[in-house]
Amino acid sequence: MGDIIRIVVWLAVGALAGWLASAIMRVKKKALWLSIVLGIAGSVAGGFIASFLGLGGGWLVSVAVAVGGACLLVFLARLLKLTK
Repeated sequence: MGDIIRIVVWLAVGALAGWLASAIMRVKKKALWLSIVLGIAGSVAGGFIASFLGLGGGWLVSVAVAVGGACLLVFLARLLKLTK
């Protein structure tokens, strides 16, 4: 049961990161769902990079890393013309 809760929390943090990234990167409302998906993927990518660099911390660091990863993926999506 603990693993399921961790996955749900991880998805929620990723969705929150996507929403924050859409606000930071000024994504149009039509692409908000894409930002949330990118936020979840960005939280995975950011978490991987943070663990590779040895960055640790509490939930605030996790959210910051997830938002950073989501912003990076939104930027890349703009380069690929997936969102505006």
